[in-house]
Amino acid sequence: MIVAQPSPATRSTPSGPVLFARYAYPPNRLGLCGPADAPALLDGAAAGADGELRELARGFEGAFPYLQLIAGQNDIADPLDQRVVDAYWLGSPFTAAVRPRAMHRDLVERFRGRMPVDDWRWLENALAGGSRPMHAFHVLEIFPRVGLMRGGRPDPVVETMDACRIRWGRVVDVVGEQLLVAARRLDLVNGRLELGPERTELANGWGGPGGLLDGVAPGDWVSLHWSWACDRLTPSQLRRLAGWTDLALASANRSM
Repeated sequence: MIVAQPSPATRSTPSGPVLFARYAYPPNRLGLCGPADAPALLDGAAAGADGELRELARGFEGAFPYLQLIAGQNDIADPLDQRVVDAYWLGSPFTAAVRPRAMHRDLVERFRGRMPVDDWRWLENALAGGSRPMHAFHVLEIFPRVGLMRGGRPDPVVETMDACRIRWGRVVDVVGEQLLVAARRLDLVNGRLELGPERTELANGWGGPGGLLDGVAPGDWVSLHWSWACDRLTPSQLRRLAGWTDLALASANRSM
């Protein structure tokens, strides 16, 4: 059971474009998705350069269409509205509001032609089972069948899926510009994807007005993406991320 113990430090809320860049930068710097301008993402997020980040976000051919879908289904004009970005990375009621037919239509347009018939049939079963357009769905359902948007399908797949999914970790210590966190890793056990026990690891962290992730401290929970701590999670965000990840794992296991 997760017990959130956030520090008393004041937590600022990044704008939608900045929040998107925080999560998108770690794989982008590795050349896995998005435009080939990782330094601009890093600098733009640090400076709060929303205009520049908006242009860069449109170059993420995997993530940005999901943002457009979530925004459109919730009558939100801006795909980079903070609520939309939060819904894509962590899951929220805005994710749940996307109608299955709209999601099916979007995936047909983008991915059906890139999948073998059998893989597409499994994916349609996942959609019928309640999958929704968040990052965990893309990592656990799309990536194993299509691969990374720029990097193909690497080996080993499970380790890549674990690095790519948005994880949550409990801060154990602050080590300079890095965080020592305890987090659960993804394992394949008897043909099923499961979260294993907590293990400690080092993660890079974003600097903010209050210091590293706005004054993160031992006992806080942070979101993790490709060995970067992207944001300090509120108790509500932590529950949402864990819950939506459980749902995505259950769907992936049904369609394996």
